[in-house]
Amino acid sequence: MNRSIDAPSGAPAGQPGTTLFLRLLPLTLTVFVGFLTIGIQLPVLPLHLHGTLGMDELVVGLVIGSQFAAALLSRAWAGNLADLRGTQRAVRLGLALAASSGLVYLLSLAFLDRPSASVWILVAGRLLLALGESLLVTGVIGWGIGLVGPQNAGRVMAWIGTAIYGAYAVGAPLGVILSARSGFGGIAAAVLVIPLLAMAVISRVPALPPSAQRRTPFYTVLAAVSGPGLGLALCSVGFGVITAFISLLFVAKRWGDASFAFTAFGIAFIGARIFFSHLPDKIGGAKVALVCVLLEAVGLLLIWQADTASAAYLGTALTAFGYSLAFPGFGVEAVRRAPPQARSLAMGAYVAFLDISLGIVSPVAGALAKAYTVDAVYLAGAVMVALSALVALALLVSKPQAAAPR
Repeated sequence: MNRSIDAPSGAPAGQPGTTLFLRLLPLTLTVFVGFLTIGIQLPVLPLHLHGTLGMDELVVGLVIGSQFAAALLSRAWAGNLADLRGTQRAVRLGLALAASSGLVYLLSLAFLDRPSASVWILVAGRLLLALGESLLVTGVIGWGIGLVGPQNAGRVMAWIGTAIYGAYAVGAPLGVILSARSGFGGIAAAVLVIPLLAMAVISRVPALPPSAQRRTPFYTVLAAVSGPGLGLALCSVGFGVITAFISLLFVAKRWGDASFAFTAFGIAFIGARIFFSHLPDKIGGAKVALVCVLLEAVGLLLIWQADTASAAYLGTALTAFGYSLAFPGFGVEAVRRAPPQARSLAMGAYVAFLDISLGIVSPVAGALAKAYTVDAVYLAGAVMVALSALVALALLVSKPQAAAPR
């Protein structure tokens, strides 16, 4: 078994938190920079589709959801590539693909007089972005666990997640400013340039040798992490309805732009990770997930009942706090059940449940908003998130069949 993956030198089980943070910092920064390409789009793309191109809520949901559907289909490929060819190669390719989506976005602007064609080109850009995101996340998680050991898997996922949602928090208001000054063309140009900057960040991170010598069937790993994955899929509904429809909710309620809702989400998410990221590794992922998904459901109910922007901000922050720790909570349970030699693939399989969730949620919530009201999606989201508590309870009483070394 490859020592660099299961017991990396320099990454003993008892390494101090500061040392672990410093070892993960370049990877965390890489993810932060890379995910700014998504963060700057969050409040802008739905409005570009709805306002500039005249598309209804269902089309908005379908376009947003297309990225997650494509990411789902690419997880097996991304995980096997990282295991067989090395995590560094996977991350570099992912950043290059994300940058190429910016070129496609720029092309879509040449067809504004033909809205349907422009939408299809935007979908092509979303597909490229999905491939890049799939490689980046799968590669970085596998890389991080290889550097600091599986006994710190919860912290790896916590810090990587912090980088992702930190990028959303910073990117959303940045996207609003950039769009106001340069239009959607400015967003497209930023998407082209930003991922290239991340390549410089990873240049000094020690590369790890491939962890596998032959391809692992995706279905075998998918089965091993299916329990935690189902919990992730259900609790990710809350994140999905916020990213896809909070901008339209603010427009419907005449509360102004929604950029600070994304900022509130990011601040609460990061705060939870900074102060409580050690809990899944310390007391158990299922216990943490159980408490946090209930908090998340309450946050969504607050958004549903909100009659002011401030109340919506509060609900968004509470949703983010709960989801922040539910992700690594279920993730620790997935690592404990994953084959060690296929850890990147296993993480790809685990994150695939997030893709399934978001790929379904966006169009379904779009249809719900069209049939009823935009705020109705938050009531439905709260019900789905609450169901993930049942998964956490089931994981508490079950034992991993394929435990990773700890």
